[in-house]
Amino acid sequence: MRALLSTAPGGPETLVLDELPDPVAGPGQVVIAVKACSINFPDVLIIEDKYQFKPQRPFAPGGEIAGLVESLGEGVTQWQIGDRVIGMLGHGGLVEKVVAPADKLYALPEGRSFAEGAALILTYGTTIHALLDRGHLKEGQTLLVLGAAGGVGLAAIELGKAFGARVVAAVSSEEKAAVARDAGADETIVYARAPFDRDQSKALAEQFKAAGGKTGYDVIYDPVGGDYAEPALRSIGWEGRYLVVGFPAGIPKLPLNLTLLKSCDVCGVFWGAFAARDPQANAAHIDHLFRLWAEGKIAPRVTETFAFEDGGKAIAKMAARAAIGKLVVTVAD
Repeated sequence: MRALLSTAPGGPETLVLDELPDPVAGPGQVVIAVKACSINFPDVLIIEDKYQFKPQRPFAPGGEIAGLVESLGEGVTQWQIGDRVIGMLGHGGLVEKVVAPADKLYALPEGRSFAEGAALILTYGTTIHALLDRGHLKEGQTLLVLGAAGGVGLAAIELGKAFGARVVAAVSSEEKAAVARDAGADETIVYARAPFDRDQSKALAEQFKAAGGKTGYDVIYDPVGGDYAEPALRSIGWEGRYLVVGFPAGIPKLPLNLTLLKSCDVCGVFWGAFAARDPQANAAHIDHLFRLWAEGKIAPRVTETFAFEDGGKAIAKMAARAAIGKLVVTVAD
């Protein structure tokens, strides 16, 4: 089978399309013929050895796939050959065939494409855990979403609206603002690109405050980090929750006196660890997501697809923070 492999630390240009032996399912496993693999920011980091997990090389990036069950390992009874499935792998998805634990797969609903299926679990799974478990978002509250036109940002807009919040979406261009409004955002903010000097940082804080109203934001969803974090925190309301989701703009340093003045919480969001530590709670969230998907309240926005051999280009676009919605690599037709 073909595989797009990381053989040495580096950017997307270091990935090599190579041949590997076909995988064989062990007990409790299935082999999946991969049809689509979505690209997420961890794929940028993992090939550079900057992610919290460092797989042994050679390995394929790509943690989120959809495909067809090709073969069953011993003891597998819940799947049949030919079933359409979604799988979360962590890494290893940019391959033609992959082994996965049978009990970690989800059925891809009829009428949904493989590209849509590959684009669902990570962004929405991260976000529903963030908003409900860490942010305790309630109906009628106000949510600020940074990086709102990216995969997790759009998921936060849709889920925020599904949970009854007023959603303010912050983005870096008018084009992205239009996408955020189409996803349901009540208001949009277009901010400049970092880095910011002191005056620019204060001006951005005022932008955030103006859109947040007199009481500020109950929850701030930040998958961006960098120079955007402090201005956003300055706009939080009393006892608000600031959700730390990711750092494509860099790891920020927050003045902790702000947390005292607002009596607010800064909450880390590590969905992968949550799913491993509390699989029952995670499974309940995933079931909730499938219901919302069926009701039309959420819908993965696949804005661009790439051929298998161009998977590195998809990762490069993600690294450049140029992606709107979800990028998906089509592994096979």
